[in-house]
Amino acid sequence: MREFTIPSLGETRYPSPLKLSNIKDDYIASFVPDDQYVMHDIELSGNRDALNCDQMELVEKAGPREKLFFEPGKVRAGIVTCGGLCPGLNDVIRAVVMNLWYHYSVREIIGYRFGYGGLLADSRFSPILLTPDEVDDIHQHSGTILGSSRGKGDRYREMVDRLVADRVNILFCIGGDGTQKGALAIAREALERGLDIAVVGVPKTIDNDISFVERSFGFETAVSEATRAVSGAHVEAHDAINGIGLVKVMGRSSGFIAAHTALAMNDVNFVLVPEVPFELAGENGLLVHLKKRLERRNHAVILVAEGAGMDLLANTGQKDASGNVVMNDIGLYLKDAIKHHFDQEHFPVSMKYIDPSYMIRSAAAIPTDSIYCARLGSNAVHAAMAGKTAMLVGLVHNKFVHIPTELAVSERKQIDPEGELWRDVLEATGQPALMVNRG
Repeated sequence: MREFTIPSLGETRYPSPLKLSNIKDDYIASFVPDDQYVMHDIELSGNRDALNCDQMELVEKAGPREKLFFEPGKVRAGIVTCGGLCPGLNDVIRAVVMNLWYHYSVREIIGYRFGYGGLLADSRFSPILLTPDEVDDIHQHSGTILGSSRGKGDRYREMVDRLVADRVNILFCIGGDGTQKGALAIAREALERGLDIAVVGVPKTIDNDISFVERSFGFETAVSEATRAVSGAHVEAHDAINGIGLVKVMGRSSGFIAAHTALAMNDVNFVLVPEVPFELAGENGLLVHLKKRLERRNHAVILVAEGAGMDLLANTGQKDASGNVVMNDIGLYLKDAIKHHFDQEHFPVSMKYIDPSYMIRSAAAIPTDSIYCARLGSNAVHAAMAGKTAMLVGLVHNKFVHIPTELAVSERKQIDPEGELWRDVLEATGQPALMVNRG
């Protein structure tokens, strides 16, 4: 049984300044009580009568609370963006600032620069004050006005010292798995010290690999941008003799970008993701199936996630500042291996390799992501003002909810090779279910 209870700083005593209503049919939006939930598991197999609430696992619904822990107008808030760039960062910053300022009269909002390092006393980057004028049009631009970097999350005690020195009551941590692990450490340290500091996360990763969150912001933009690369690869492959278009997209542990891009385009013939093993050689390897495709259709498009096929490559033995294993480039490896194989067979191919990864990361958010970012930001503010901490705002069954950070970082979300998404990818591409040699 998973624990979805959200930690709270204490009793909520202050009335919300929001002009909402709890009266039915008065055409005014309502506050959200703490006993309103969303079922995490909505699938049922077998006996319907055996269903109970424990099996469904109830997740706390997000939204404005009628009573607040923090007194409006007497809050100092901080915002930090960490990890790699991602579409929508500025959109979330703007949403947080606007909601704090106009809905809760918060006039002191500090933007810590260049990730968690900006929260340390030895940082050479001074924080900036964020106002509505400062963030008014930043959602129209890509990247983050605060800058970003990896690492430093292990220095959480020093960061809590900084928050105390800056008199910050609320910290919004915008980032992926590593960022949220750092946020959890900060929240726990503050709780252990008995400090009234709320730490609320906003899940950012184009890989869409944060557990118990239906969709992280930036993902839909990443898919949209990746389709452009696939379109170019398809044209190049289609208009050549034995043309092969090879596209690499991000996805260290999870192949969601590759899977969704393939479904969006229907021009991809082979999708390679970390969750499904594959081999190059042998009678059921990729190379055999690729040659059959070329002989049949004269062109092929391969879409590979960066974490796919890592068993084919040597381990670098290195880690980045976030603690992630530094991977060898599967895209370049496949490009060279495929070309070498067909040269050896005297089967001429025209290979075009496209890696749009950093172009995707630095893109501005598409409208659906911008909307999502705005709503994530506003719900993060509502949660923080109510004294929720060690949590992040996410989407479950298209409902905004509060997810305990500890649960969200407990594992990486991945494609289920036997689930609906991968089944649909196989149907769209026509590739074999498994390209490995048995026996």
